[in-house]
Amino acid sequence: MAKQKKAPPQKQYIEGTFTDQPITETLEKNYMPYAMSVIISRAIPEIDGFKPSHRKLLYTMYKMGLLQGPRTKSANVVGQTMKLNPHGDAAIYDTMVRLSRGYDALLMPYVDSKGNFGKVFSRNMAWAASRYTEVKLDPICKELFKEIDQDAVDFVPNYDNTLKEPTLLPTTFPNVLVNANQGIAVGMASNICSFNFKEVCDTAIAVIEDGNHPIASTLLAPDFSQGGYLLYNAAELNKIYETGRGSFRLRAKYRVLPKENIIEVYEIPYTTTVEAIIDKMIDLFKGGKLKEISDVRDETDRTGLCIAIDLKRGVDPDKLMSRLFKLTPLEDSFSCNFNILVNGTPRVMGVREILNEWTAFRAGCVRRRITAELSQLRSRLHLLEGLRLILLDIDRAVEVIKNTPQDSEVVPNLMIEFGVDEIQGEYIAEIKLRSLNKELVLKRLSEVDSLKDEIARLEKILSSERRISQVIVKELKALRDKYDIPRRTEILYEDQLPEPEEVTVEDYPVHCFFTREGYFKKITPQSLRMSGEQRLKEGDAVQWTAECGNRADLLVFTNTCQCYKAKLSDFEDTKASAMGVYLPSRLGMEEGETAVAVVVTAGYEGHLCFFYENGKAARVPLASYATKTNRKKLTGAFSDKSPLVALTVGEGAVVLCSSSGKRLIVDPVMIPEKQSRSTQGVQVLTLSSRHRLTGAEPLREGMFASEARYRAKALPAAGATLSEQDRGQLEMLS
Repeated sequence: MAKQKKAPPQKQYIEGTFTDQPITETLEKNYMPYAMSVIISRAIPEIDGFKPSHRKLLYTMYKMGLLQGPRTKSANVVGQTMKLNPHGDAAIYDTMVRLSRGYDALLMPYVDSKGNFGKVFSRNMAWAASRYTEVKLDPICKELFKEIDQDAVDFVPNYDNTLKEPTLLPTTFPNVLVNANQGIAVGMASNICSFNFKEVCDTAIAVIEDGNHPIASTLLAPDFSQGGYLLYNAAELNKIYETGRGSFRLRAKYRVLPKENIIEVYEIPYTTTVEAIIDKMIDLFKGGKLKEISDVRDETDRTGLCIAIDLKRGVDPDKLMSRLFKLTPLEDSFSCNFNILVNGTPRVMGVREILNEWTAFRAGCVRRRITAELSQLRSRLHLLEGLRLILLDIDRAVEVIKNTPQDSEVVPNLMIEFGVDEIQGEYIAEIKLRSLNKELVLKRLSEVDSLKDEIARLEKILSSERRISQVIVKELKALRDKYDIPRRTEILYEDQLPEPEEVTVEDYPVHCFFTREGYFKKITPQSLRMSGEQRLKEGDAVQWTAECGNRADLLVFTNTCQCYKAKLSDFEDTKASAMGVYLPSRLGMEEGETAVAVVVTAGYEGHLCFFYENGKAARVPLASYATKTNRKKLTGAFSDKSPLVALTVGEGAVVLCSSSGKRLIVDPVMIPEKQSRSTQGVQVLTLSSRHRLTGAEPLREGMFASEARYRAKALPAAGATLSEQDRGQLEMLS
C-alpha cells in the first residue's frame, strides 16, 4: 500500500530564524484555541439565553442602577461596559441596539430605549450615534437579576482581574426560548426562533409536572416581534420540537385600499427586510413578470411599517398577492438550529431537552439562593439567642461592661460571664443604650420563633427535589400572569389557507439560439424579422437553434454529466443585436464546466438519444428529466463511461460519422429504450480499436443520393464509405 504523504512543514519565525513546523501542529496550537474561543465565548448562546456580550452589557447596566430611575446616555453605558467587554465601543453599541425596544428585534426587549435605534425590518434605517440615544433596563430585567446578589450563580474575574462578572444570569423563566437568537461560530452555528412568553411558561410548567407532556399542545408555534403569519405545518413543527432542527414558512400581512387601488403590506416575515422585498419586485417588473403593478414604494414612518403597491386597473389584489408570496420574500422560511451551550459544550436540542436543562439550571439557582438565605437566617438567629441570654440579667451585663478597664476585654468578659461566643458577644457589646428599652427588647426576642419556623421551612424545601420544582412552578405562574403578552405572529392553519393561484406565464412563439461559447438568446419572431445579422463574440458561432413556446423548459447538458434546468420564461426576450445571456454564469455552473448540448421541451414527451465516442448510443425518455419539485440541477444526466459526441431529440433518423470516414444512418426506434439517465446504452456503430465516433446529426433531405447504402438494417452496423457523388453532395450542403 502506498505511504501517505505528510503535509509539508510551515516556516515559523523564532528569534530571527526560521524553523519548520508541521501544519497539523499549527492548527492544533493556534487555530483550535481560536475556534473553541469563538464557540464558547462569543457566538453560541448559553442556557440562560445570552451570549457573553449580551450578559456583560446587561450586568453593567444593572450595576449602574439602571433598573430604576431615569435613562442615561447610551455612550455612558458603552464606556462602562468596556470594563467587562474589551471588543470596542462599536461592537458594544451594536449589541445594545439589538436588545433595545426601539430596534424591535425581540419579543421581550431587555433595554428600554429613547431615540433613533433603527428598525430590524430595514437595512437602510441606521441608528443614531450612542451620544444621542438614552437607555435603561426594561422591567423584565427584574426577573433576570432578582437573585444575582444572593449567590445564585458563579462569578469570575473580568479580563484584567479588576472586577467580577456572572458566568450566567439566574433567569426566572426559560429566556432562551422567548427571544430570537442567532450566531455563527467556527464549524457550527445557532439559530433559535422566539416563542410567546405565556406559551413558554405554560410548557415549562407542564414539562416539570409531567415529563411526557406533548409539547405542541401548549407551545403552539413560534412567535416573532414582526408579526405576520406563520403557515402551520404540524409535522415540521413537531420535528423542530423533537430535534431542534427544521424550518417553517412566514408570510406578510396586507390590507387592500379599494378606493385608491393600493395594497399596503404592514407586517413582513422576520427573516427579510423592506428593501429586499421592494428590490425583488422591481427586478420582476423590469423582467416583465409583474405587469399588474404601476409602482411600489416604502411608506414606513413613525406609525409603523408600510409597503405601498399601486395596482393597474382591473387587477385582483388577492390573486396578485398569491403570486407575490411565491416570487418575493413576502413569504420566507426560518431555518431552526437550536444549538445551545450547556456546561461549556454545544448541543443541538429539542424543546423538551432545552426545558429540562433549563429546569436543572434553575433548580441549582433556587438551591443556592435558599442556602444563602438560610445562612443569613441562622446567623440572625444565633445573634438573637445570644441577646436572650444577656437580657436575662441586663443590669449585670451593663455592670460587666462598665467595670471592664480596657475596651479589648469587653467581649471576652461577656463571653465568660454569660457563656456566649465571640460573635454573640460582639453583637451585644455594640447595642446602643436606647435599644435596651423594654419594647425593643421584646420585639427582637419575638423574632426568634418566626426565624426558627422560616429556617425549618427552607430546610424542608432544600431536602426535597419535588419542593424545589414547586418553587420554580410557582414563580413561573406568577410571571406568566404578570407578563401575559398576546401573540404577534398569527397562525394560519391549512384549512385557512386560500387555494394556491396558478402562476400564469404568457405563452407566445420564440426562437432560441445557443452559441459555441455558451451564449443563449430568446428572440420573438417579430423581432427576428426586423433584426439583421446575429451579434456574436469574435470567433463564436451559433451551434443550436430551436422554435418553441415561451412556456417551455430549457435543459442544458454539461461536460460533467450534469443537467441544468430553467424555464424559458425566466429569460428576457432579446434582439439579434444583443450578445445574449452567458449560460454558465446564469445557471451557476461550476468552474471549468461548459454546456455541450441544449434541449427545449414543453411537455417532456419523446426521447433523447445520446451518442458516445465508443460507438454506443442510449435512448432515454424525456420524462426521465421531469421532476415534481423545481430542481435546478440533475446529476448523472448521462453516462460518463465515454465522451459524449452528440445529443438528438425526437424519432427522426440520425447520421453517424466515424473517424474512418464511414457513414451510418440509424433510426432511433432501433435503439432500445432505457429508463436510467446514466445508462451506457447499446453498441450502434461497429468500430475498430483505432477508430471512434466523431459526429452525429439529424438526416436532412437530399443529404445522400442513395440513403439505402448507409441505412442500418440491424445494430450494430459498420456503415459505408462515402461515394464520390455523396461526398460532393455533402460538401455542397456544408
